Formats: sequence, C-alpha cells, structure tokens
Amino acid sequence: MRIAIVGTGYVGLTTGVCLASMGHEISCVDIVPERVTAINNKKVPFYEPGLAEMLSKVVASRRLYATTDLVEAITRSEVTFITVGTPQSNQGIDLSYIATAARQIGYALRHVSDYHLVVLKSTVVPGTTDTLVCNLLEEGSGLQAGEFGLCMNPEFLREGSAIHDFMNPDRIVIGQWDERSGQTLAEVYKPFDCPRIFTTLRNAEMIKYAANALLATLVSFSNEIAALCEVTPDTDVNVVMQGVHLDRRLSPVINGERIKPGILNFLWAGCGFGGSCLPKDVNALRAYARERTVTPYLLDAVMNINNKRPAILEKLAEEALGSLRRAIIAVLGLAFKPGTDDLRESPALTVIKLLLDRGAIVRAYDPFVTSIPPGLGFDNLVTFCNTPEEVLRDSDTAIVVTAYPEFAEWDWTTLCNSMRHQIIIDGRNILRKVPWPKKVRYIGIGRVN
Repeated sequence: MRIAIVGTGYVGLTTGVCLASMGHEISCVDIVPERVTAINNKKVPFYEPGLAEMLSKVVASRRLYATTDLVEAITRSEVTFITVGTPQSNQGIDLSYIATAARQIGYALRHVSDYHLVVLKSTVVPGTTDTLVCNLLEEGSGLQAGEFGLCMNPEFLREGSAIHDFMNPDRIVIGQWDERSGQTLAEVYKPFDCPRIFTTLRNAEMIKYAANALLATLVSFSNEIAALCEVTPDTDVNVVMQGVHLDRRLSPVINGERIKPGILNFLWAGCGFGGSCLPKDVNALRAYARERTVTPYLLDAVMNINNKRPAILEKLAEEALGSLRRAIIAVLGLAFKPGTDDLRESPALTVIKLLLDRGAIVRAYDPFVTSIPPGLGFDNLVTFCNTPEEVLRDSDTAIVVTAYPEFAEWDWTTLCNSMRHQIIIDGRNILRKVPWPKKVRYIGIGRVN
C-alpha cells in the first residue's frame, strides 16, 4: 500500500522504515528540511539499534523517501499515519501538534478523489480522535467521517527494541470509526500473525495509557519496597523481588522450565523511570482523570514515588563523603535506559541538578550521549568524558544511574585505584556481583548500607 507518515520522530520514522521493509511505499513528512534531507541521505536523526541499517536499505530501494510537501505525500497515498509528538503540558498533554497535523491533512484531502484512511498513532487521551481530530479533518476536507476513514492505532514500541517490537507485535489494536476504516488498516498489518483488537476509538486511546500506567506502577511498587528495605536491617530488595518473581503467576513453569516474562524487568528497584512515555502518559492520565472529577490516587502515588527516587543517590553520596561541596562526582549513564540516547525525563538529569545544587563538580559518561541540551539550568556545568578512565580519575564518588550491562564488565580494580575516594553508589544494583577490592565502599540501593 501507499502510506504517508506525518512526523518523523521516534515513532514515525520507525513505523515508516518497518512498513517500507514489508513492501509498502512510504512517504515520510516533516516540517524540518534538515531532517528530511538527513533521512533521504540515509541518516537517522536519533539512535535506535538497527534502524540506520534498515533505513539505508529502504531508501536505496526507493520504498521510502522524506518530503516537506504534505499535500503531495497524501495525494499519492491511500493511508496517512499521524505520528507527531504529544508533549507534556500544564494541562497534562499538549495537542497542538495533533491539531496542526489534522488540520493540514484535512485540507490535503480536498485533493484526493479516492477513499483515504487517516490513522492517529500518537498517544492521546480518550476522546481526542473522535472529536478534535475528526472535526478538523471534516472541516478541512469538506467531507464527513465515513467518506474518509479514521482509526486510532496505538504503538507499543520500546526504545532500544523498537524494530523487534514493530516486526513482532504482541497485539495490534485498531480503534475504528467504522468497519471500513478498521478493515483498511488491517490490510496494512496483514502479514502479522498476532491478536488483533477491533474496538472503539476511545478504547484504543485508553488501552495505550492503561498499558503504560501499569508498567509505571510496577516500577514504583518495586521502589516503594526498596525504600522500606533501606530502613529495615537484614533486608535486601534484590532478594525480596527475586522471591516475588518466583510466583508462578509471574514466572510460570512450562514443561519443567521456568519462563521469565519481560514484564519482570519492571519489578526491580532502581532510581526511577524516565523516557518519553511513562512519565508523560501517567501525568496525562492523571490530568484527564481530574478533568472528569476522578481522583487518581494510585497514579498520584506512582509519580510521587518516582519523583523522589533520584534524590536517594544524592543523599547516599552526601552521607558517604560528609559534604558534596567541591567533591568530584562521576555520573555513569545519562540516558533514561540502555540502548538509546534519549534524555527525556531521565533520572540522571535530576541527580545532576541535585549534585550541582550541593556544590559538587560533576563529570558524566554515557556510551551514546555526548551532551546535555540547553535550558535545563546547568548549561556548561557538566564535564563530558569519553572513557571510563577519564570520568573516574581522581573522582570522589561514582554514581551509576543507567543500567548499562557493560558497566559490570569494566576493570573496576584498576578504575577504583585511580579514584581519590573509592566509593561506588549503584542506583540500579547492576554491580552487585563485581568482586570489589577491600578499599572500595560499594553502596547499593534497597538495603541498609
């Protein structure tokens, strides 16, 4: 099928590249000429494992091209996906990009004579597709919904695993205005063999929020248990959660083999969740609830717990050193999770701000991140290092914030010998099995240190 993708951010470009690899003809639309040029030159504007290689192939085969001309892209397509951003705002969610895209697509539909399906893939609160988006499409096109198709199709892509998730979906949710809309979208996904849910537009919107809210709740539950272990001698949150994981309802035993589902990854303690989805989506759902006079007690608690976790690392560092003033602190990991360069809502940013506020000198190392965007309040106050040796040399404390597996493989004996004070604070408990030299003070979370 011929498909237009409006918005070439993380979801849009990944969706476009994967659909093109399946044989669809893809037009990616963006208002930023530099991004369009980069895509047409086979360059991915962000890091996602495997995406650059796939982009190169589909651009070379002419199954994908990028353009700033929205009208041209839509008139030559049968389906248009809206994948623009829905950033957090004081009202919970900023729908201005959605509104602009829907309005422009509506006007573009005036140039289309055949039936055309519009699919909202951006994450929006229930009621957005059948009101705001539908109204703007009707207003711009002069048509009524039904004369054009309308679907809501939430994405379930994990940063760092997006290609695998798209090409191996565990479910496809198709919120449909009418049956024709849903069946048209189903043709796009025809090669996939997985459960498909055909439902209302609002159910599809709510499914996305419910899924992310559950994951966030599991993380905050684990961190609440960690907080209790941190004030209870002879307890260790890692051991506690291992015991929880062994419940057969969480890790069933099939044919004598224990299965460990991926959802268990959210039942480990740490220093909080971040990224472009969980914090934003939980906050949007909280705001949506309050607009409808529902008090979201659980979701409020989830965010309150999450917001407090990064401060634990600063507190542990200050307790270990006595004072952070002029102390050199090595922050290990900046991205909100391994396998991405995404800094949005990363706990590392909060940790850095707290350290700077206490007078510390901050160095940082991340395998994929080499700078912090301006406007966060600490421009040019963090020294970026290119190697583990550089970030740890003469430092007073190292704080692990992102759970990069490679951190556990470092030569810690040599690295610690280069530190001024050999103190390691592990905000993800990923270094528990490192054989530490006697002089090293290793401080994990979720236990009394």
